[in-house]
Amino acid sequence: MEDVFAKIIELKKSGINCALCTLTETKGSVPRKAGAKMIVADNNMTFGTVGGGNIELQITEKALEVMQSKMASKFYFDLEENSEMSCGGSVEVFIEPIMAKLELVIFGAGHVGMALAGIARDFGFRVVVADNREELLRSAGEKGFDILHGGFVELADSLDTSKNTFLVVSTPSHQYDEEVTAILCKKPFKYLGMIGSKRKVALASKNFREKYMLTDEQIAKIDMPIGIPFNAQTPEEIAISILAKLIHEKNS
Repeated sequence: MEDVFAKIIELKKSGINCALCTLTETKGSVPRKAGAKMIVADNNMTFGTVGGGNIELQITEKALEVMQSKMASKFYFDLEENSEMSCGGSVEVFIEPIMAKLELVIFGAGHVGMALAGIARDFGFRVVVADNREELLRSAGEKGFDILHGGFVELADSLDTSKNTFLVVSTPSHQYDEEVTAILCKKPFKYLGMIGSKRKVALASKNFREKYMLTDEQIAKIDMPIGIPFNAQTPEEIAISILAKLIHEKNS
């Protein structure tokens, strides 16, 4: 049982959503008794067992549905009628979704980046701030954010991401923004946005195709200009527009 919970922690740290399936009641002849547990990850991988065979396949399907709905549910299976098994018993299983902590990595600890970090944390994001300016990162660390110190391009290249990672690029340099975004675009992510004016975005799109050899499909996945469009002017207002888009993507 300890291994099951250790696996949950491992999956969450890796940014993988999963569901914990627990047999809450069994009757008659069944392969596993009440208390048996199985983890189903959103990549269809399983850990542990609640009986094997067709019953386990059906429970796995229900677990994927529960992860999609994000609502815990209880299910009942008659092993002979529902699962083509000759045991003659029945099981009740409780399935609860366990969603990975959403990670937001912000490239740039300037005014917009730090304004976004400050409000994103209140909406369930674990915020990581990446920058090459030690003094700005020191301030970010004092505010409780995780920090990455180094060159923007090098940090982007070495960053481990998952399909639950949110990425915001807001560095002090247009050149850094382009190169970092081009690198991140080739990694797994839930959301990738780059700050910039319409003119900057048009130039970046051209360079993404011609210089960085990104496909139209890859470029289409980049949110640029970043955020929900409204007349935002101050760093705080821009941060709100970005957060609104992050929340929209999170709940999609």
